[in-house]
Amino acid sequence: MSALEVSRLSKHFGGVAAVDDLSFTVEAGSIHAIIGPNGAGKTTLINLLSGIYAPSAGVITMMDETVTGFSPDRLARLGLSRTFQNIQVCMNMDAISNVMVGGQTRVDSGFFAGLLHLPHIRKADAALREEAAALMAYVGLSQYRTAQASQMPYGALKRLEIARALAAKPKILLLDEPAAGLNHSETDEIRKLIEHIAKAGVTVLLVEHDMKLVMQVSTRILVLDYGKKLAEGTPEVVRADPQVIAAYLGVAA
Repeated sequence: MSALEVSRLSKHFGGVAAVDDLSFTVEAGSIHAIIGPNGAGKTTLINLLSGIYAPSAGVITMMDETVTGFSPDRLARLGLSRTFQNIQVCMNMDAISNVMVGGQTRVDSGFFAGLLHLPHIRKADAALREEAAALMAYVGLSQYRTAQASQMPYGALKRLEIARALAAKPKILLLDEPAAGLNHSETDEIRKLIEHIAKAGVTVLLVEHDMKLVMQVSTRILVLDYGKKLAEGTPEVVRADPQVIAAYLGVAA
């Protein structure tokens, strides 16, 4: 069963095609990586899939529902969450509140109920805080439960953003360079976390430059070059593809 299908997707900025007639399928429960050199269109593709950009052409289908042009909040309610290459954490909030923000799409409070802080809202908030604490433990951040986000190290903030994305209980999780700026030990922790998330039944779409991480965790890899599909297949197939070696991995590889 497919979690996500992309058919002839394109995005033009002026006369430049950042994504050009791209088609691929992401199987449910898989870890599907997207790689390519700088300027290949990876971030543009993630922005299209998460509703930040509207496509110039093409169709996006999620869990058999056409979602082309849907807004980010609508996609979130349907089960799609994402993280960002540059950390998008509220530094003026504590860590657990950042995670709770991710679960707000599941809380139907209404304006006046929230304003008056009615009993059922207090109960929902308490349940959300408990879930957020459990998610912080899940991503290995229990020690930061009461910390301010501004006091947390960079590697912990990366995992905090993943916890916030998981708070929405997604069916599909888009990870935009989760290992960027991390050392070897932190990257290995991210690898284990991604594997645990996938084993829990969440489909993972991973954009990443760390080729060792990509080859270790991916079920399937899509290679982009100038917005087009250069190659696609298992890590073994992609690693051996001469076009991929020339365009991205380097001839010496």
